[in-house]
Amino acid sequence: MPVDRVLLAAPRGFCAGVEMAIKALSWMVRVFEPPVYCYHEIVHNRIVVDRFRDLGVVFVDDVAEVPAGAPLMLSAHGSAPEVVAAARAHGGVVVDAVCPLVTKVHHEVKVRAGKGYTVLYVGHEGHDEAVGTMAVAPDAVRLVESEADVDAVADVEGPVALLAQTTLSHDDWAGVKARAEERFPEMWMPGRSDLCFATTNRQSALKAIASRADAMVVIGSSNSSNTLALERVARAAGCQRVYRVNAAEELPDDLSGTVGLTAGASAPEELVQAVIDRLAPVHGVEEVHVTDEDEYFPPPRELRDLLPADALANDRSVAASDVLRDLAVESPH
Repeated sequence: MPVDRVLLAAPRGFCAGVEMAIKALSWMVRVFEPPVYCYHEIVHNRIVVDRFRDLGVVFVDDVAEVPAGAPLMLSAHGSAPEVVAAARAHGGVVVDAVCPLVTKVHHEVKVRAGKGYTVLYVGHEGHDEAVGTMAVAPDAVRLVESEADVDAVADVEGPVALLAQTTLSHDDWAGVKARAEERFPEMWMPGRSDLCFATTNRQSALKAIASRADAMVVIGSSNSSNTLALERVARAAGCQRVYRVNAAEELPDDLSGTVGLTAGASAPEELVQAVIDRLAPVHGVEEVHVTDEDEYFPPPRELRDLLPADALANDRSVAASDVLRDLAVESPH
């Protein structure tokens, strides 16, 4: 299926939080005898989750399913306070791989709720991150997904704060934010946006190529909020053919001309290369670079306490995609 050219968005793929979480779980499957348990999917990507399942990781939706004393990781999306407490009470090693940007939002919810605010939380109902964040102060938080939801908020007394799921599309967030500002002009918002910088960067990179592409391919899973946001951004940018795929095998056979390509923040670079190989561009790949990302999140504190210091000395220079690829051909023990 040779196409003319591939426009490759940069940045794309793994963000700093996903890098940290995947490398942390990779250490756990190397240190502990299987099974290693993980509360919720470590990240929302089918290929990544299946890779870890093959390595003996058991993903659970209730920490009560974890045998006493078994090693357990909490996912990058963040967990409810009662889940964290239950995990730490079960007697085994617990590594919390929550993204620091999600931790920031949890802290903001806790502080605002403690000061008597009603917190309007812009997020997707049922998403792991939203569930964990709202559980920080369930009596104070109202979930809103649209401008209509803002209009429907009733019985608000006292001050109001607006916070957000980190993986939202900026375009989705902007409309809700504007409507909330109209209705609650004294509303509090954090000085620094809750929206993940990596999510915003990937959307900006996609916009830079969408108008030049005959078709747009977004790599990522259907339960990945930031991936679905990329798909919506591509359509809003006017691209007539937009495809979200988990892997190269899902590409349609009739692509031609110039194809734009990006990947959600949970998708490994090996999938990007496999898609390029399948597209086989006659005139090569043009990487369209929008910004540099040098954000780095160190391994979770529990992992730093567990491993010798020299084991993590080069962590910043090691790419999670490489770790994941190498684990596919290695035994964890």
